[in-house]
Amino acid sequence: MKMWSGRFRDPLDPLFDHWQRSLQFDWQLLSEETAASKAHALALEAAGILNAEEREKIHNALDLIAARFHAPDGSGPQWVVSNSEAEDIHHFVELQLVATVGDLGFKLHTGRSRNEQIATDLRLFVRSRAQMLQAHLGAWAQMLLNQAKVAGDAVMPSYTHLQRAEPVLVSHWLLAYVEMLLRDASRLEDVTRRLNFCPLGSGAVAGATLALDRSITAQALGFAAPTSNSMDATSDRDFLLEYLQALTQIALHASRFAEEITLYASAEFGFVDLPEAYSTGSSAMPQKKNPDLTELVRAKVGRIHGSAETVTLLLKGLPLAYNKDMQETQEPVFQATLVTHQMLFLLAKFTHALILRTDRMKSASQSGFLNAMAAATYLVHKGVPFRKAHEKIGNAVRYALDKGCELDGLALEELQQFGTEFDTDFFTAISLEATLDCHDVIGGTARRRVAEGLRSAEQRISELVNARGKVDLGLPDIGTPEAAHAGT
Repeated sequence: MKMWSGRFRDPLDPLFDHWQRSLQFDWQLLSEETAASKAHALALEAAGILNAEEREKIHNALDLIAARFHAPDGSGPQWVVSNSEAEDIHHFVELQLVATVGDLGFKLHTGRSRNEQIATDLRLFVRSRAQMLQAHLGAWAQMLLNQAKVAGDAVMPSYTHLQRAEPVLVSHWLLAYVEMLLRDASRLEDVTRRLNFCPLGSGAVAGATLALDRSITAQALGFAAPTSNSMDATSDRDFLLEYLQALTQIALHASRFAEEITLYASAEFGFVDLPEAYSTGSSAMPQKKNPDLTELVRAKVGRIHGSAETVTLLLKGLPLAYNKDMQETQEPVFQATLVTHQMLFLLAKFTHALILRTDRMKSASQSGFLNAMAAATYLVHKGVPFRKAHEKIGNAVRYALDKGCELDGLALEELQQFGTEFDTDFFTAISLEATLDCHDVIGGTARRRVAEGLRSAEQRISELVNARGKVDLGLPDIGTPEAAHAGT
């Protein structure tokens, strides 16, 4: 029996009936649906619609439904999807409830609408998955931090415009990604905070027709409070779009990391060795080790961003309040969540196993005039205005290029043709160590500043892990990279 069939005389067209159903994807909301139904039963008990015994029977039946869904043999989802009568997860749970407790199960829908049910279920889903993804961000950030600790004082070139710029500590480079991930976690926190209001009691559009105590359901489900406007509550999908945009940002950051690793693994750079467990070979060229994981990560942003774009276009121009169009917002959310979850889990394991070639990195840091900025700063300390210092060092670089050497390969007499300010202390000032330490500002790559950054990152990651839980990556020792780092 349809949940709405009383007013209709003619049956649905069979093809349309199958086409309009959502159970094939909203089965993923069963846990949220049973939790929300238990909360609604509490409100019905308080309103005198259910007595304590009836409410307990309904709660027990809902617990049985949830338990079967989470059966250890994994058959739960198939049990739900194979149901030929239910058109959505709400209908499925009602059918199972009635099969367990008889007509008492029909009483549960008193004072509520599927419009508020799906709005509540989706908020619960996004809230739990956002917290889960925060935990995965914490796990990946921890792996980056571990690599940064092992790298110690190892040096690498930094790049702007994909041209060598200045030397930085390898740990400074890795911590840049930690900062991105911690921002991503904070965005998910923002999403969770804004969505954390309970739509139950909003009815179909105008509010429940019973005097339900909405604070009961809000408290039972861990929401901050009931929603303030029933029309907005039943039609609001802003939180889905915010969530997908946050996932897009995560994917963008993952893609940037993946692109750098893909480049750095090439023979032209040779800064990293790809772990074989996350690489494949060529069917034609026997020597190849391809960066499949990072290439796929780079591509996943398209799928995740596509989900956000889909929901954007679905919501565009929708009149208040609920419209069936909103059913189409669910699949993009489910898909993007799964892709992001898998991607972050694998990136944490991949980062743990990544081998950094710090010998190659250091060698690359000692050519290409990466100390030119430090050289200009040397002249500034000698009283030369920066614009003039920039010009003098630029002339010296051009001279060294013609001679085929670096700045430290020039004799003092050669340097002094560009300015009398050059003295013997110039060569110490442009050494690799001095070049690093001249960036002695908060957030810079001076060694003591990076040490501060490591301590700060460790504290913030620890807070995130403590708040959201530790992800089991199945690693023998989560705190130690598996492979020794070449050159350290």
